[in-house]
Amino acid sequence: MTPTAKRVPARRTVDPLHDLDLLLRSRHALILLDTVEEDRAQTLLAHLADHLDIPLFVWTSSKGLRRSDKPTGIYDTGDPAKALAHVESACFPALYMFRGLGTYLDNADLRQRLRDASEPYADVTGALILTGTDVDVGETLRSSVATVRFPPPDVEEYRSLLMHIIRDLNSQGRVEIDQTPEETTRLLQGLRGLTLLEAGKILTRAMVEDGRLSPEDMGEVIDAKREIVEREGLLEYYPLEESMDEVADLATLKAWLRKRRAIVSTPERASEFGLEFPRGVLLLGVPGCGKSLCAKAVAMEWQLPLLKLDPSNLYNKFIGESERNFKRAIATAEHMSPVILWIDELEKAFAGAGDNDGGVSQRILGTFLSWLQDRRGDVFIVATANDVSRLPAEFLRKGRFDEVFFVDLPDEATRREILRIHLARRHRDPDAFNLAELASASEGFSGSEIEQAVVAALYTAFSDSTELSSGAVLAEIESTRPLSELMAEKVTSLRTWADGRTVRAN
Repeated sequence: MTPTAKRVPARRTVDPLHDLDLLLRSRHALILLDTVEEDRAQTLLAHLADHLDIPLFVWTSSKGLRRSDKPTGIYDTGDPAKALAHVESACFPALYMFRGLGTYLDNADLRQRLRDASEPYADVTGALILTGTDVDVGETLRSSVATVRFPPPDVEEYRSLLMHIIRDLNSQGRVEIDQTPEETTRLLQGLRGLTLLEAGKILTRAMVEDGRLSPEDMGEVIDAKREIVEREGLLEYYPLEESMDEVADLATLKAWLRKRRAIVSTPERASEFGLEFPRGVLLLGVPGCGKSLCAKAVAMEWQLPLLKLDPSNLYNKFIGESERNFKRAIATAEHMSPVILWIDELEKAFAGAGDNDGGVSQRILGTFLSWLQDRRGDVFIVATANDVSRLPAEFLRKGRFDEVFFVDLPDEATRREILRIHLARRHRDPDAFNLAELASASEGFSGSEIEQAVVAALYTAFSDSTELSSGAVLAEIESTRPLSELMAEKVTSLRTWADGRTVRAN
C-alpha cells in the first residue's frame, strides 16, 4: 500500500492584530510596529483597544499625547520626555501609540525614560507601541522590544478602498465603470506595493480626470510606482515591454519559469498548497546571449514590475553610506513587492569583497546574503553574471537562489530564430532573407552580435539608398570577429566550469 504523502503546512498569513493581542497577553510592554502606514496602524490599534476595552492614546510631536477619540491633547506633552513621564505616572490600562518617536531615540536619557514608562505594563493591561520604519531603539532597549511587521495591503483591502472612493465620487457626480471585473482585479493587483494612502490618491485622480474607471488607468499605477522608485535614486524602473516570444530558445529556463507563473498569479492558493513565492535565479553565461533580456521577459510574462539595481549606485565615499544605500534599495524593492529585482553583472557589486575597500563590499555581501535567506517581501531576483571567477562562492551555494542556469552561445537553429526576431522587429519580412545561410555564417556569435550585424547592415543600406538584403547582413557578419574568438580561452573556460555545475538554460 502506497503511503499517503504528508502535506507541508501552509505558511501562516501575517495577522498583526492577532500578533499584537498575543504579545499583550504575554505581557510585552514595549512593541515596535514596523510600518510606513501609520494611519492604517492607528486604525488597527483602535480595533485592538476596543477589543481589550481600554483607551488608545496617540502621541505626535505636534499635538502631544491625546486620547484617540478626543480632539485636544494633554497639556505640555509635545516634548517626548514629558509625554513618557505622564505615561509612567498614569499607569492605568491603555495602549499608547508613539508616532515618530524613533527620530528622538538617539538620546540615551530618552531611551531610559521609554524603558521606565513601559515597565509598569508588565503587570497592567496595555503597552507602549512605537510605529515607523528603520526605528533604532539602541542596544540597551533591543532585547526589551518586540517587533511586529505590518503587512502591505492585500487585494481585498484595495477593492474596499476602490468601492469607497467610487461611492464618494458618485455622491458628487456620476462615475462610469468602463471595465470588466477581470480588468478591475488586474488593476487592484497592480496596486500591490503601494500604501492605501498612495493607492487612494492614484485611484481618485484617475477617476476625477475623465469621470470613469477604465483599463487605461493602469498607466496611472505604473507612473506612480516609477515615481516611488526614482525618488530613492538607487533603483531603475523598467516598463513591461519584452515578452518571452522575443527570447529565442532558452527552452529549459522558459519551462522552469512557466511552472512558477501560477504561484505568482495565485499566491493564496500556492500558500495553501505549501509553496512560497520563488526566490530567484542566477544566470551565468557568455556576454550578449540574452541574460538581461530574460530579466525583462520574466517581468512581462509574470506581469510584475521590473526594478534594476545597478551596483555602481551603491558605493559612496562616506563611511557607512554604502551599506545604508543597499538597505534602502532592498527596502524599496520589498515595499513594491511583488516585484522582479534585476541585478545585472552581479560580480561587479561583490568582486571586491575583501579588505581592499575597507570591508565595505564584504559587509554589503553579508547583508545581501542574509536578505536572500530572510527577505520579507515577494521579491524575485534575476541576477546575471559574466565572469564566474570573480563571483563570491557564497552565491553558488544551494538555497541562495532557486536555480543557477548557464546561458550558452546559440546553436544554428537558435541563431536562425534570432535573425527572424530582429528582422521582424525592424519591419522586414524574415522569409525574404536566406536565414539558413546567415545562421551558418554566424557560428560562434552571441545574440547581441547577431542583432548588431542586422543593425549595421541597415545603416549601410540606408546610407546607400538601397533595401536591406541577405548579402548586406552576410557582409557584416563576415567582417565581425565575435567575442568567442577574441576571448576564446575565457569563453572555453566558462563553458568547462558550467558543465555539471549548472542547469543549461538553452
